[in-house]
Amino acid sequence: MDTLALDAAALERLVSAAVAAPSIHNSQPWHFRLDRATSTLQVRALQVRALRERALPVTDPDGRALHISVGAAVLNLRIAARRMGWAPVVRLLPDSTEPDLMAAIELDEPSRTQLPGTAALYGAIWRRHSVRSPFTGPPVPAAVLDELAETATAEEALLRFPAGAERAGLLRLTAEAERRNTTDPLRSTESRSWIQGPGAPAYGIPPVALGPQDSAGRMPMRDFSAIHPSVPLPPAPFEAEPCIAVLTTRGDAPVDWLRAGMALEHVLLVATVHQVRASILHQAMEWPELRSTARSPRQGPGHVQVLIRFGYGPEGPPTPRLAVPDVLDAEDHGPGAR
Repeated sequence: MDTLALDAAALERLVSAAVAAPSIHNSQPWHFRLDRATSTLQVRALQVRALRERALPVTDPDGRALHISVGAAVLNLRIAARRMGWAPVVRLLPDSTEPDLMAAIELDEPSRTQLPGTAALYGAIWRRHSVRSPFTGPPVPAAVLDELAETATAEEALLRFPAGAERAGLLRLTAEAERRNTTDPLRSTESRSWIQGPGAPAYGIPPVALGPQDSAGRMPMRDFSAIHPSVPLPPAPFEAEPCIAVLTTRGDAPVDWLRAGMALEHVLLVATVHQVRASILHQAMEWPELRSTARSPRQGPGHVQVLIRFGYGPEGPPTPRLAVPDVLDAEDHGPGAR
């Protein structure tokens, strides 16, 4: 069977797909290195490492959100590798002696068949954006919601769509977390530091990507204007019956957080294929007691990892991303990379 060339162009395509993944505050907490010791024409491993200097020590002290962000990048890598003809093998936390080594993707075998939907998911990688504006279209069809739930299950996670009192309770928790985030000096200072200014690097949150607040007070979006008054965000009417999803995992260890990130990104890509927009309501996940309260005893012992808001509306502006040379070891990126 013919082998595939992992040359500089292929490596750049893979890493470009990875860095298109969502991350908390667009922190992009990842780095990539090709392991030449095992990367011959037959055995190739693309390694993903978390960059601690782009962590959020106040908001994310245990690195849970960092792992979720890196897991999303790993999912994009897996899809891009499949699209390019490999049968990638993903190993999460492959070396206990290197805690910053999040995952290894082995690219030693070409794929015998192209999995259905791979091309569409790969195309969605470049179109997926977080949307913080109101959703104005019809409700998301039940068939699409079922497909999103099945997608999460395939990544060892559970996606539910609570309604009524449970949904209202989750939104109240999110509102309480947002109140804390904007009134706690350390948290508000840290969040404010991630809003991009003129000439800022290509990570962090550009002002154009910030969304308005709900004029009716029903939807607790992140209120960046409360922590950065120079960024005006006029109120707007949000949807009265929001579609909220809860993503949970059975365990709550670092490997579960990585799986949550893979499930989150896979779900977001499937939603993008269906032209469904999404935004992340992560505020309550940043306070341990509120995150614990978000668990539903009726749904078993799962651990809530993220809340997602789905709907129809404008695609939203693209989010800036670091260039491939900024996230890939320089010795592995160039005309001679193999």
